[in-house]
Amino acid sequence: MTEQQQVWMVTGAGRGMGVQIAQAALSAGHAVVATGRDPQRVQDAIGTHRNLLTVALDVTDPATAEAAAAAAVDRFGRIDVLVNNAGNFYAGYFEEISPEQFRAQMETNFFGPLNVTRAVLPVMRRQRSGHVVTITSAAGIIGQEFCAAYAASKFALEGWMESLRYDVEPYGISTTIVEPGFFRTELLVEGASSICPELSIDDYAERTTQTIAAWKGMNGQQGGDPAKLGAALVTLAALETPPLRFVAGADVLAGVEQKAHLLLEQVDAHRELSSAMSLDES
Repeated sequence: MTEQQQVWMVTGAGRGMGVQIAQAALSAGHAVVATGRDPQRVQDAIGTHRNLLTVALDVTDPATAEAAAAAAVDRFGRIDVLVNNAGNFYAGYFEEISPEQFRAQMETNFFGPLNVTRAVLPVMRRQRSGHVVTITSAAGIIGQEFCAAYAASKFALEGWMESLRYDVEPYGISTTIVEPGFFRTELLVEGASSICPELSIDDYAERTTQTIAAWKGMNGQQGGDPAKLGAALVTLAALETPPLRFVAGADVLAGVEQKAHLLLEQVDAHRELSSAMSLDES
């Protein structure tokens, strides 16, 4: 390996954004450990490359995460960049998402990245270097209709990543939160990455039907290019000081700016009442 070559570990690399991230890293001359539940599917999606290792990994299973990290070190000797990309989307209004579905959403989207990162951090600490990149979403910073479970899982990731930064910075490990908008992936494909609600409540029936139809119509029309996101992540990972947060896509840029202004407006709206919460010291 050359001094400039990094070893990337990418989860959810069997389809969508994960494929493009892995291919972008390989094209830049890096080594890639591409993971997914079916390593053959990962291999077929990315293609053959001498710097590619495909490994079975179910992010909800800590044992497979540890085995994947060990396989990466056995093959390449180190892990420089971890991309927590694997995830799915349990769509629906809160009351129509079953408790089991809500827990399953958190297991994959929240506890999954925790499992993988827990397996990789000992490697990075030994190296005294590394970069943890976690794909959240616009829904990780902006609550949205029909996204109660999904947004909850992504908001949780954001809080974890913002805090993880302080834990690992002393060991030369950086962190980056990536918030994509709508990219042309399989996220909105029912049965692939998107799962519809199990429960049905009359008050929500018409809105549920309309929303599912609208999102199905949006699939394949999303403005974001996953290949460009992959290339952007390669660029950011090469920086001496990677950003703590990367807002990915023109659509989410506007939304994040609006949310930032809204937060400031809400602070100012009741500033005196908030300031009066201190104990009276007189």
